[in-house]
Amino acid sequence: MIQNNSKIETILERMGETVIATTEIVESLTEKMENLVEQMQQQEQQIQQQGYQIFALSESIQTLVDAQTESREQLTQLTYLIHTLVNSLASQE
Repeated sequence: MIQNNSKIETILERMGETVIATTEIVESLTEKMENLVEQMQQQEQQIQQQGYQIFALSESIQTLVDAQTESREQLTQLTYLIHTLVNSLASQE
């Protein structure tokens, strides 16, 4: 009977050690998962900020294209006016 009790004690002791080791592993895995979640959230924020930056850049490019188009139209009108002025001056001579 004493030998059985000793075996039972040994088994219970090993089970307790196993439970403690398992708990430590679970806690370690939980901490690692929390770190990964935090990293993912930071990456998500960075991606969102990059999206905003890309949108702002595309808006700036569109504004630049519009300004260039307007400048080209004004340059075309100015060229026409200069051409007309030159022709007028040439015909007066």
